[in-house]
Amino acid sequence: MTKTAEAFRTISEVAEELEVPKHVLRFWEGRFPQIRPMKRGGGRRYYRPEDMALLRGICHLLHAEGYTIKGVQKILRDQGVDTVKRIGAETAAAAVPAAAAPAPVGKRNTRAGRQPATAGGPTRGEVRERLLAAIAELEACRGILL
Repeated sequence: MTKTAEAFRTISEVAEELEVPKHVLRFWEGRFPQIRPMKRGGGRRYYRPEDMALLRGICHLLHAEGYTIKGVQKILRDQGVDTVKRIGAETAAAAVPAAAAPAPVGKRNTRAGRQPATAGGPTRGEVRERLLAAIAELEACRGILL
């Protein structure tokens, strides 16, 4: 059963939708005080629609745009939560147009030649397939060496 956009979501549902592990969402709560899910008995988290928009925006900036945690924190501080929520809402509807993305702020995650992902870049599934192929090739090389 699919939930409506207005429904509250559990951490498992959010993790599945954003394609990030649950521990990453908990980590983000520590790094971004703007993320404040409701907590019920036993500490169970429930994410509101506005939490989802913020998380989508943070996820997009970190994973698709290549910002660091500090860079996203600076955007939240300088441009406000509403900017990141807007990015999250636009990401949910479609790919974020370049004009809607905030001006680059903070250090970009380009260490070791890693370039930020672009809208035309490989999907997570394609990246996973490439990594699995590389692992298989390395295992074959290891077999030859042994």
